[in-house]
Amino acid sequence: MRNILTCVIVAILALTASGCGYSLAGRGSFLPATIKVIGVPEFGNQTPFFEIERRFTERVRTEFIGRGRYQVLPQETGVDAVLRGTISSLSIFPANFNQAQQATRYVIVIRTRIEFFDVKAGKTLWENQAMFFREEYDLPADTQAGNPAAFFGQSSNALERVANDFARSVVSAILEAF
Repeated sequence: MRNILTCVIVAILALTASGCGYSLAGRGSFLPATIKVIGVPEFGNQTPFFEIERRFTERVRTEFIGRGRYQVLPQETGVDAVLRGTISSLSIFPANFNQAQQATRYVIVIRTRIEFFDVKAGKTLWENQAMFFREEYDLPADTQAGNPAAFFGQSSNALERVANDFARSVVSAILEAF
């Protein structure tokens, strides 16, 4: 009898705990259930870095798709919500040097304006007019030391890493209401 009572209590606790609202980190969403299609038009670019907006926009789209709940379109029409963004600035600073005083690690600081707008409700759900993304990256081995412009060269995947990290940060902020 005691074992049956223990099993019943454990079952009740398990059922109660399953509805508590917890979810895996990075998989939750505080967006209204009416949002199923998200428009992510190409970001604006106010930096001297050519086509950086294209890569960042594509990575944000991919991150939303990776969350598995949303259809993502590249336009503002025919969607439930739209994410608009502008890359205001991108700065690269040396953070670490080798014995020859050549930079081996850089700090990248990106300033953006991001707005997530619910088209059907006609209101902004999340925005950050001065969102800063800051990360440190090692200079790739095949890149000429001391040349920050080469950091974003065609042969380097550094820009892809930055864009991926940025996209994860933006989508998490929107979906997890931070």
